[in-house]
Amino acid sequence: MPIALYALTAGAFGIGTTEFVIMGLLMQVATDLHVSIAAAGLLISGYALGVFAGAPLLTAATSRMPRKAVLVALMIIFTLGNLACAIAPDYTTLMIARVITSLAHGTFFGVGAVVATGLVAEDRKASAISIMFTGLTVATLLGVPAGAWLGLQFGWRATFWAVTAIGVIATIVIATLVPSDRGDTAPIAFREELKSIAQPQVLLGLLMTVLGFGGMFTVYTYIQPLLTQITGFADAAVSPILLVFGVGMIVGNLLGGRFADRRLQPALLGTLIALALVMGLMSFALHSRWAMVLFTGLLGAAAFATVSPLQLWVLQKAGAAQSLASSLNIGAFNLGNAMGAWLGGLVIAHGAGLSALTWVGALVPLSAFVVALWSIALERRQLRDAATPAALRAGECA
Repeated sequence: MPIALYALTAGAFGIGTTEFVIMGLLMQVATDLHVSIAAAGLLISGYALGVFAGAPLLTAATSRMPRKAVLVALMIIFTLGNLACAIAPDYTTLMIARVITSLAHGTFFGVGAVVATGLVAEDRKASAISIMFTGLTVATLLGVPAGAWLGLQFGWRATFWAVTAIGVIATIVIATLVPSDRGDTAPIAFREELKSIAQPQVLLGLLMTVLGFGGMFTVYTYIQPLLTQITGFADAAVSPILLVFGVGMIVGNLLGGRFADRRLQPALLGTLIALALVMGLMSFALHSRWAMVLFTGLLGAAAFATVSPLQLWVLQKAGAAQSLASSLNIGAFNLGNAMGAWLGGLVIAHGAGLSALTWVGALVPLSAFVVALWSIALERRQLRDAATPAALRAGECA
């Protein structure tokens, strides 16, 4: 794998850290800025919505720029956004700074995935995507806990100063190591990109992403109360168990890329059904401590094994609109995040209880599996129709 891929991984690490690190800083932020915990939690929602809205808008706005220049510009936005977070004097300013930072997220991963696949041979494209996304998984495993510790020791602003420094380093690394565009791909009009995105196969791919990650976040959003209130772990045990989830993410992400490189369709179907099975079987492990630790790791592995197959599927179906489709798919991941959290809350609020989250969550990627079957059947029918001679089709119609 070329070293430029690891430059993209560095950027992904920084962006992944800034998205989730706020979860470990909510109490400090709320106390320092004199807002409620619920209001501080909206800093997470604001970021996710910024990713969802910003991905297509910023991708469209930068569609005629060289991709390397886009990546560097996005890292500059990311760095300045985190600097603004570090010096924000009040809650409103911090929210605006978080949203500005989030604008870089979707487009970076979207354009970065296209650049990553262009750096390697055809049979290693999914693995290239998985290596770039390893930065996101390592951020969850190491960056977020380190940021939370830093905030606890030196205040939450110190965490954002540290992430700003990561942004500076990642910007320099990307500017130095990522090769310039060869100029062999002419930019296409935004209207033509929208036509490509509107194809049924692309839309079905985006829907699979929303449903796949929506199921995972139905469970993962509420993993702390599941572990403490249902399984019976102490609060202090939650962080080490989440490290197991992070290790599972890294392993699943890399395996998903390898499987997708070999055979994309089986990898797509297999990872989605595996995610549904893990959450379904997790329902029987809720009252066993060792089993819950195991299934927490399996949940991370199964969820992130779907990333490369889903991303590569959308890229392949988008034709010339790869950057926009890829960015929209990152937005779809975040929409799944929001949808899963909402669905889980709905299940709890309507009296089903925490123990119902796992089997309800399993139904969501199962529906994504059905959508994948539909998409593959549609593709096979299109190929069959294209192979049928026009005269034969005319005779059949007669």
